[in-house]
Amino acid sequence: MKVCIGYRSALEYWRIHRVLPDSTGRRKRAIILPSSLPATKQVRAPGLTFPLDIMFSNPNCRRASRKMRQHVFSGDTPAGCFVSSENGLEVSSPEFCFLQMAGTLSLPALIELGYEFCGRYSLPVVGDAKKPERGFYNRLPLTSTKKISEFIARMPGFKGHKKAVRALRSILDGAASPMEAKLSMLLTLPHMLGGFGLPKPELNARVIPRKADRRTEQKADRRAGRKTTDKEYYVCDLYWPDHALAVEYDSNQFHTGSAHITDDSKKRNALKAMGIGVITVTTQQIYDNREFETVARSIAKDLGKRIVFKNPGFAAAHNELRGFLHIEPGWI
Repeated sequence: MKVCIGYRSALEYWRIHRVLPDSTGRRKRAIILPSSLPATKQVRAPGLTFPLDIMFSNPNCRRASRKMRQHVFSGDTPAGCFVSSENGLEVSSPEFCFLQMAGTLSLPALIELGYEFCGRYSLPVVGDAKKPERGFYNRLPLTSTKKISEFIARMPGFKGHKKAVRALRSILDGAASPMEAKLSMLLTLPHMLGGFGLPKPELNARVIPRKADRRTEQKADRRAGRKTTDKEYYVCDLYWPDHALAVEYDSNQFHTGSAHITDDSKKRNALKAMGIGVITVTTQQIYDNREFETVARSIAKDLGKRIVFKNPGFAAAHNELRGFLHIEPGWI
């Protein structure tokens, strides 16, 4: 009997394994949910926390169990709902897991989860013995906003569908760290959710310098006695191509030291030579409410926008958002 897991167990699975199966066919096929719960001895899920979130289709088959949280779903499960794991489990795909979590998470929490699934990082699970130095793991994106949108369009009656659709309007692909996601949320979420409502940038966009700009950079390297480089492209943390504006996040840990400072300076000079404005945001500025508002207004000015809070509840919403994001010192 196959065992289908979803909800928080699926989220835990994707945070532990952090990769999609090698075979895309295993991801796309449709399955039929089991009509009853599996026997307790059949539930094997190495590394996952019990009780597991088990999905099945017959509500009359519920039974008391300390190992299983039971989720009855009798609707259709179209292709893309589940992924077959190596240990025989059928795991809710990242798209299906996102939709499932929409029924339990707050809107900001769901948006943050969407940034993680569509980004290039994964948070550690509770009790992770190998907690990474930076507070998160690097990985390829599990999905994208387009894939999630296409998937949930096929599940209109599922609990949390409306919230999932609403959350998708505020999620951006490509964040490289939790702090980049939080920075993006603070800048771009609508005022009613506590953000500054700025236009959405591209995250970690590649900017390709012109040949003339490359030659100028190489000449500057030679004059300074540095090894010359021929960068094919630069990656901007947040980038508004229509306004030639980049925002670079400088973390406390990985942007210090002479080598990093030199690299950051060369990158900014190269971008400026290409006609791209660069604004730097530090960890301290994100932590400080007033300093961050100053940065947000500076970005808005360069984007040709004015930040006007028509909603009298913005201050409370912004403080609530900051409280929810609780930027931790270990996340950089």
